[in-house]
Amino acid sequence: MTTTHATTPTLTVQPADGLIDESRQITVSGLVPDELVAISAKTQRTGGGYWDSQATYLADSLGVVDLSRDAPVGGDYAEVSAMGLIWGQQRSDTVGKDIFADNVMDPLQTTLTVETADGRSAQADLIQRFAGPGVTRREIREDGLVGTVFTPPGPGPHPVVVVLSGSSGGINEPRGALYASHGYQAFALGYFKAPGLSPYITETPLEYFETGLRWAHKELHPRDGFVAVSGQSRGGELSLLLGATYPDLVSAVIAYVPGAMVHGAQGAGDPERGGWQGVTWTKDGQPLTHLWQDNKAVHWHPWHGDTPPDRHHSVFFEGLKDRDLAARARIPVEKIEGPVLLISGRDDRAWPSSLYSRMVVSTLKRSQHPHQVSHLDFNDAGHSINLPFVPSTQLSTMHPVSKVPFTSGGTPSGNAKADEGSWRGVLNFLNDATQK
Repeated sequence: MTTTHATTPTLTVQPADGLIDESRQITVSGLVPDELVAISAKTQRTGGGYWDSQATYLADSLGVVDLSRDAPVGGDYAEVSAMGLIWGQQRSDTVGKDIFADNVMDPLQTTLTVETADGRSAQADLIQRFAGPGVTRREIREDGLVGTVFTPPGPGPHPVVVVLSGSSGGINEPRGALYASHGYQAFALGYFKAPGLSPYITETPLEYFETGLRWAHKELHPRDGFVAVSGQSRGGELSLLLGATYPDLVSAVIAYVPGAMVHGAQGAGDPERGGWQGVTWTKDGQPLTHLWQDNKAVHWHPWHGDTPPDRHHSVFFEGLKDRDLAARARIPVEKIEGPVLLISGRDDRAWPSSLYSRMVVSTLKRSQHPHQVSHLDFNDAGHSINLPFVPSTQLSTMHPVSKVPFTSGGTPSGNAKADEGSWRGVLNFLNDATQK
């Protein structure tokens, strides 16, 4: 009879250090065949608090666990997923909802720990970077603009992507840095809740973005004049609106979980200027017609906290029943003069991004849009489609402006698949758009 002696396990991460969108192979060797082993992942945040996960695995006949091959037998996720310990992380009570580094040029560092029932253990670090080698960061505070430019290494010129935040406001530096890590000069442009700007989205002039687009064309020297816009949620609505309003300045549109209509200020609105029903966008000093403007079909309010937060998306379906107003609030996407990529989740509980994206595709098809139109619509994904390989477990949260709780929808697994699949789709879309 052969006796198998327990040895100290070896935990390996390949590659140990890389971009945040790079999947890793996580393996444990040196185990006893058929041994149960727990692996935990803990990502510490600056200033305290952390995100963490744990799962239990069964070693194979050679005493090896390979997360790209083996599903856990229990824990914080339940499928074969090489990065399940990352997207399955939950936040501690002492950390805010932000899952990114405080300084985008700093990496996220996750400590992986293996523990066996008899006390044998091992550790390894997994480093995730937004900015690859040679990417530079430069703050922009000129011409009234507030943003950050991320530039890839190399002499250029580079294609440009203008990155727009959603109703959380601020400057979307993580996505900007990752665009630059893939060869695109990224201009992450803030338009509210950023230094020197209004804390609210209410009455934001489109001329501000026209200035930003013209500045990008002039100062960033885009290769072949290519300047795309990329935004999420309200930023997705805005990306479509900018493409339709300034077609000569926008080469391509990337719209994550977008609206097909102009909406009121909603949760990011100034309570002193109309709140939810306040004006979001203006042009030439005049408000753009929006879906909450004396809507005849809406008889309840999702933002007062007196209805279940997972019903927020229902009010948008009701709002569309006022067909005359919906027609006047519709974004005229047929005016866009470039390729369009739409990304949505079929279980979006914040607003119906899947329906809105299909409406945009239908309009472009009817108008015989001469450029590429792509729609990535993800099962079991909600409103918070993010960068790849970040925690996707936070399905309910508090809106950072209104402080009202809401549910974004999807499942952790579905959101994680959408995070990865959408980003691969974006890179393929941009590669095709910039090669023509």
